[in-house]
Amino acid sequence: MAEDESVIGIEEVLRRLPHRYPFLLVDRARDYQAFTSIRGIKCVSVNEPFFPGHFPGAPVMPGVLQIEAMAQAGALLMSKSLDADISKHLIFFMGIEKARFRRPVRPGDVLEIPVEVIFHRRNIFKFKGRAEVDGELAAEAEFAAMKTDI
Repeated sequence: MAEDESVIGIEEVLRRLPHRYPFLLVDRARDYQAFTSIRGIKCVSVNEPFFPGHFPGAPVMPGVLQIEAMAQAGALLMSKSLDADISKHLIFFMGIEKARFRRPVRPGDVLEIPVEVIFHRRNIFKFKGRAEVDGELAAEAEFAAMKTDI
């Protein structure tokens, strides 16, 4: 049976992104379409290292980490589309616009992160991303990234 190219498991995530614990914020992805879109998945655990301090007794995933999860999903899309080698290339976050936060993300939530390419030229991509829980918008932003040599 042929492997489904639109599904990216944790093994490929680790091959395509340099991030590691505690900063890897994409567990897997699906719906990958080269140079077009991806849907990242982050299973939010009560064991995340940020929860004890954000906030004690009422844990909420920081909005900036929801944006980082979007950026990592976008980097995964770029890495696979450009067939980047993380031993030779890095994908750097360049900028962010129109960031909005709509609902808290709590332990036990599954963060789905649809990201679509709105512009692409050579090694520069601009994306529109969302962070959703059970189909409900938690955060959204537009952001840009570029692939560079190490």
